[in-house]
Amino acid sequence: MKDNTGSTPSVQSMENFLASSVHDMKNSVSMLICGLEKALAAADSTRLSTYAGLVQMNHEAKRINSNLIQLLTLYKLGQKIYPFDPQSMGLDDFLQAVVAQYMELLKSHGINLQVHADPGLYWYFDEDLISGVIGNALNNAMRYTRDRINIIARENNGKLELRIEDNGEGYPVQMLQESVDNMRGVDFQGGSTGLGFYFSAMVARMHHNHSRLGELKLENGGSLGGACFVLYLP
Repeated sequence: MKDNTGSTPSVQSMENFLASSVHDMKNSVSMLICGLEKALAAADSTRLSTYAGLVQMNHEAKRINSNLIQLLTLYKLGQKIYPFDPQSMGLDDFLQAVVAQYMELLKSHGINLQVHADPGLYWYFDEDLISGVIGNALNNAMRYTRDRINIIARENNGKLELRIEDNGEGYPVQMLQESVDNMRGVDFQGGSTGLGFYFSAMVARMHHNHSRLGELKLENGGSLGGACFVLYLP
């Protein structure tokens, strides 16, 4: 592949081309989401037989959009141009706002989700980045849970502990033994790219307080006995 001067394009040029292409795709997917949400708002869920299918389609479109946003964010981080903006956030209001985006899908799948946040808990973090991390965890939990998900926010040893737990079968032993940083390979059988875990680990490390860094852990057990996605922010 060569540019119009006949020379091979630089890595930087290719990165810019790919970032521009991803941005264009994101805009198209956003228009698709807007159309689907208008259709859902105008539909009668009790009379439209395809309503649940439309809800699922809207969710998948949002998931694609979220992945594209994460790719662009990783590009901006690599170029050191991401506007990292931690602010003091009330955890209960923040989590309720994130969960509200998933309520129709949770309802259609018969999944009960509960949010448990310590009263009056506030913390400094980048709202957009942490919303993306929680969205990744919720998408994974909804895929593997039987019917329950808990989101827990509490202070633990001077850090904010955010837990997304489900009552599914839990993470495979191999995932628990593998470093989150190494989860970048494509799982062709499971359909996972590893992007969500890699993005979440990057976001965790971006949040720091002096020498203390954020971290991401995967566990089994918790309040529901299944998978536990745990994010710590200093």
